[in-house]
Amino acid sequence: MGVMFKSFVLFFIFLVPVYCNAIEDYRSENPQKIISAPLKNTSVIDGSGLEGSYVSESRTEEVGDVKGGSSRVSVSTVALFTLAMAAATGLGAIPFFFVELDSQWEGICNGMAAGVMLAASFDLIQEGRDHGDSGSLVVTGILAGAIFIWLCKKILERYGEVSMLDIKGADAAKVILVVGIMTLHSFGEGSGVGVSFAGSKGVTQGLLITLAIAVHNIPEGLAVSMVLASRGVSPQNAMLWSVITSLPQPIVAVPSFVFADTFNKFLPFCTGFAAGCMIWMVIAEVLPDAFKESSPSQVASAATISVAFMEALGAVFKNFSQNYNPEDTSAFLVSLLFGLGPLLGGNLLVAFAVAFRLQHTLLTGLASGIAIVLGAWRPLQLLMSTKMGFFPLISLLVLGSAFVHVSCSSLLKLTSHKRSSANTLSSAAGFSVSTLTLQSMLSCAAIALHAMAEGLALGVAAPKAYGLGRHMVLPVSLHGLPRGAAVASCIYGATDSWYGSLAAAALIGFVGPSSAIGAILAGLDNYGGLDHLMVFACGGLFPCFISMFHRASRLDSRKSTMGLLTGIGFASVCLTFTKLVCLHTPYCNSAPEAVR
Repeated sequence: MGVMFKSFVLFFIFLVPVYCNAIEDYRSENPQKIISAPLKNTSVIDGSGLEGSYVSESRTEEVGDVKGGSSRVSVSTVALFTLAMAAATGLGAIPFFFVELDSQWEGICNGMAAGVMLAASFDLIQEGRDHGDSGSLVVTGILAGAIFIWLCKKILERYGEVSMLDIKGADAAKVILVVGIMTLHSFGEGSGVGVSFAGSKGVTQGLLITLAIAVHNIPEGLAVSMVLASRGVSPQNAMLWSVITSLPQPIVAVPSFVFADTFNKFLPFCTGFAAGCMIWMVIAEVLPDAFKESSPSQVASAATISVAFMEALGAVFKNFSQNYNPEDTSAFLVSLLFGLGPLLGGNLLVAFAVAFRLQHTLLTGLASGIAIVLGAWRPLQLLMSTKMGFFPLISLLVLGSAFVHVSCSSLLKLTSHKRSSANTLSSAAGFSVSTLTLQSMLSCAAIALHAMAEGLALGVAAPKAYGLGRHMVLPVSLHGLPRGAAVASCIYGATDSWYGSLAAAALIGFVGPSSAIGAILAGLDNYGGLDHLMVFACGGLFPCFISMFHRASRLDSRKSTMGLLTGIGFASVCLTFTKLVCLHTPYCNSAPEAVR
């Protein structure tokens, strides 16, 4: 079953270019001409001084081109962006690579899934009402969706024993319904993205909507993964099925982009239909299952928090979309590329670890060496450039080190009171995890704090930089390589799981872009206080990794020391090359404060 679905996903990825080429051929044979009004030039800043100028003469454009600016949106561009948007759903399964859920958490997870689905339902209803002249189509869609899902449930019950993956019986029927409903609701989201690309604001509005839905896809993927993981499905299959539920987004986005007017007419019914399916399923299946495993107060709290989070996320993007500008949208896209470095570093580390069968002590030493360099690099630069005094710098390092040390010690003590073996901790929260894995995860959290501090500086720099930060991608990626390698070596050494290591590297790679986008949304336009936050985060790296290295050296001092020296050398080379690349690009001249 797993091989079949992996083949399906690969086939889909192969099908996208062919599908796009067919649409392009159709569009070239059937051009639809429109006259565009004078619009603002939204091309990227190139230093020519012509940014923000207006195109005064009317011109004809084919449907699918950008209405405004000199750039054009092709069908393949829409397909690739929406394919990446759908892939973001898989990030929701990452937590399940590291933790196992007990029965109490299964109920809470179902409550969280119910909250996400309810929030998505009402967002779809609002979207349908915004696109239609009245709410009649939306209401019709809601009722049709509820009837449809009720009939599907009856059909599944009629067939008796059904199975999906390793799940059988009633649980399998519920999983099929949840996955099917989340897949159905992706059709409406894909249609909305395609229509936004074809709208009057063109590529900038389309990219903003794509980014917003990509962020929304992560908790939706988490909801699907929760339902699957609570029934014993492996993290890999949970991630795969999460992505599959979003595959309709790129499939529908392309024709809705080409035939925007037609899809606009049916969009209210489609969004109402998906919302009706989800509301029925939440009340009839998801919540009753949650109440079987957890108390009503726990389920209600989890669902309420999920709804609040989804609505807050939607409010942020809605508020920003009303006041957006092309520069910020382009900076968003560049910020997403900042995660390439950690992801590549994690892949390289895992490849070497698998190929050469690197042992735990060597990997722990390697991670410790990288962390030491990351922790010392920025403070030394600030000290040598006299941008920060010696005593303030040392104070921040000590404060960050003390904060992380106390936090980690408290968490370890919190979980140790239910010690089931010498090497396993079972916390009061219900997560079963080994001592070594927990220490590695806490060390990765310290690296995440470091990545967040750097991401804030990148978010300030990207909109100001020449080419809206395009020249930042290479140096930032080089700068992120050792961070991804450190996280992957930590997790691989603790769990001997290559997919868990890659998931950790992907998660760390997402922290930097997320904080950069957060800085742009918050309107941060100066670096005041960011150096202090960075030094604080650097201090937090030392207690975690010194403790891990001490543990590894007691097992094998020679290999752990070899790994430490290798990590120091690797990180030093990467950061030195970052500086050299930076000096030979326009980035250092336009935004010199983010990465050194």
